[in-house]
Amino acid sequence: MSTSSRQGAVPPRLRHPAELPFYVFMVVLNIIIIWAIVQAAITLPLLPERLQDSGWAVTVRSAFIGLLLFVPALIVIRETQRASIRGTAVQLSPKQYGSLYETMDDFARKLGLRRRPQLFLANGNGTLNAFAAQATGHDYVVLANELFVNLYENNRDGLRFILGHELGHIRLHHVGLWYQLSVAYSERIPLLGPTLSRLREYSSDRHGAHLCPSGASGLVLLASGRHTEHTTDLDELVRQGQSLRGFWVELAQLPMSHPFTVRRLERLFKLGLFHARVRGSESETAA
Repeated sequence: MSTSSRQGAVPPRLRHPAELPFYVFMVVLNIIIIWAIVQAAITLPLLPERLQDSGWAVTVRSAFIGLLLFVPALIVIRETQRASIRGTAVQLSPKQYGSLYETMDDFARKLGLRRRPQLFLANGNGTLNAFAAQATGHDYVVLANELFVNLYENNRDGLRFILGHELGHIRLHHVGLWYQLSVAYSERIPLLGPTLSRLREYSSDRHGAHLCPSGASGLVLLASGRHTEHTTDLDELVRQGQSLRGFWVELAQLPMSHPFTVRRLERLFKLGLFHARVRGSESETAA
């Protein structure tokens, strides 16, 4: 099966409808910011000498130098991060936690990814975390060991959802170099940057739930912590998400890079991407 046909099998609704328009807005804003920095740098030598050492001039010089150095600095960060992961984490393979590796391989095919991501198990120092990233010629996902240990044997569905979520970031190019460059300055604007980040998380959640519709416990774990995914009443948690409304709720979320966990859970059930009942279900993936 070709890559294009595999991609066609993935429902387009898996991207949050607001993500792409907001991303385009952020790209345009990013271009305006870069244009303003360049114009200010060009104008700076033409200013009176007394203004060339002002605080404004120092800021312009710093911004322009940052603009020139940003691309090589970002490339260095991306490459050294992968090198560090390779040197400190366990890379999964058919012989190293083979069942999870096969799940990742299966998910990558279903999403039509053009290359197989690498999967690593890292020491998260007690944090429940996972992330997707990219370096030249390589996509990869890193799972923190606390997350892995808690879910691998007792709750594989939760881990499958989280893995699918991270692969969603790769499929939507959130970790791509050009994507990161296209919003490099605009996403650092307070409130705007976190809004784009939350939309990315919603889109990746949809991918995780599409690939593992019985994986709601992966979000339960993030909401209530370790060893709670089988004892938390899922229906009550969804109702809690439905009641999460109001001015103070929206205000509290504005600076956050991730949506409230119970809201993420409730929205996936509302979309029908999560099964109505999860507790006690067997692992399964969407066809």
